[in-house]
Amino acid sequence: QVQVVESGGGLVQAGGSLRLSCAASGSIFSVNAMGWYRQAPGKQRELVAAITRGGMTNYADSVKGRFTISRDNAKNTVYLQMNSLKPEDTAVYYCNADLIVTTLQKYNYWGQGTQVTVSS
Repeated sequence: QVQVVESGGGLVQAGGSLRLSCAASGSIFSVNAMGWYRQAPGKQRELVAAITRGGMTNYADSVKGRFTISRDNAKNTVYLQMNSLKPEDTAVYYCNADLIVTTLQKYNYWGQGTQVTVSS
């Protein structure tokens, strides 16, 4: 079994910062790409940032220069440092992981989501 668990959400004022963490655990052989998505009320889920196992990153235009994604391969963990937060960043943030389990099958897992609320 595999678990993907996010942490670090909360309430922050505009201009503030939050750091999200997401750890994959269980019967994992390796974790490939990991990413953060978000879904605001009434909107579709969208990619925020993604990172390959080798460290290549990709960001949504709306967060470039404010958010930084990073990972620790030894801990199967991905982070999202969010600075200069805006009210429009308010959403449920979901972690996504492409991984290979110990039976060498590939799976894509989603975390349960963590709420980020930015007040104006």
